[in-house]
Amino acid sequence: MENNNDKKISHKIINALGLKIIDLYIIRKFLGTFVYSIVLILAIAVVFDLSEKIDDFIENSAPAREVVFDYYLNFIPYFAVLFSSLFTFISVIFFTSKMAYNTEIIAILSSGVSFRRLLLPYFISASVITIFAFSLSNFVIPKANKTKLEFEEKYIHKRPQSFNRKNIHKQVEPGVFIYLESYSTVSQTGYNFSMEKFADGKLISKTMADQIAWDTTKNTWVMRRYYMRDIDGLNETISEGSSLDTVIKLLPGDFSRRLNAVEAMSFKELNEFIDVSRMQGETNLTAYLIERYKRTAFPFSTFILTLIGVTVSSKKVRGGIGAQLGVGLGVSFGYILFMQFSSQFAIGGSLPPLLAVWLPNLIFAVVALFLYKLAPK
Repeated sequence: MENNNDKKISHKIINALGLKIIDLYIIRKFLGTFVYSIVLILAIAVVFDLSEKIDDFIENSAPAREVVFDYYLNFIPYFAVLFSSLFTFISVIFFTSKMAYNTEIIAILSSGVSFRRLLLPYFISASVITIFAFSLSNFVIPKANKTKLEFEEKYIHKRPQSFNRKNIHKQVEPGVFIYLESYSTVSQTGYNFSMEKFADGKLISKTMADQIAWDTTKNTWVMRRYYMRDIDGLNETISEGSSLDTVIKLLPGDFSRRLNAVEAMSFKELNEFIDVSRMQGETNLTAYLIERYKRTAFPFSTFILTLIGVTVSSKKVRGGIGAQLGVGLGVSFGYILFMQFSSQFAIGGSLPPLLAVWLPNLIFAVVALFLYKLAPK
């Protein structure tokens, strides 16, 4: 009874979408080829990565359980999204060119089905892959990357990363500005520190110290050889001393945050981080903005590459499907390279981050529409 009910529900959904047997056939072919190809490339990626890092795992005595569950289980989602657009395109080219070679496409179009209608099952499948890629990018991969990065710090990177920054200006909260001449992440100490507090555009307090260091036992900052001025209208109070605990909305990790740390943030966390960084006076937000825009632009490319794939491979050509697969690989790798180059232009300041990330989609969308006009009708 349950199976019959499930079948009835499935038929209702299919009828509501207006799908036909040929649509289900194309959807199965599309998604089946995509899943098979992505699993195959992920298996190859894992083997190559293991061969490269196995010496590190052995040298640092990484437990097999952590290698499998903390590293590779969290390694797979990232590469699944990374390769999703590429293998969407290859999957479309592969099975559509086979259909064209077997004159199935000609038979479908000759039966009265328009080329535009033929695209429906392709775009339904592309929507499934897009939702899959978007969900992984924004909800699954950030958590997976966090565990993966912790594993890498523990077993792959032999020495902790050290960052020595100079001339740091930050707004740590509204109206509170700090300055450090230099900061060492090894000792978690900043030198020539000053902090200014403003209210209604007026300076109400200024604190200076030769050093400011993070106390790991108290989890607070300690100023050394400090000088403090509190201003209340025309009255000033001055105090100084050798050591004083102070509260600042800043942690040592904020000075040593690695760029790939944003990969461990959810979409909401990433937006909040960008807002806080902008408020703190961070001038170079390009890499963070690129990461945010890529999380929507990259999944959306599935639709564009699907349309290009169908238009390129739906025509029967001499010599089989080899030429069409070659064209497909060329276009897909061209898209990925273009995405990387445009991102570098944004980092160099030549393009705004939003335009740099979406430019490959815009250009390839024009190519897709042009090929669609030339497709067999």
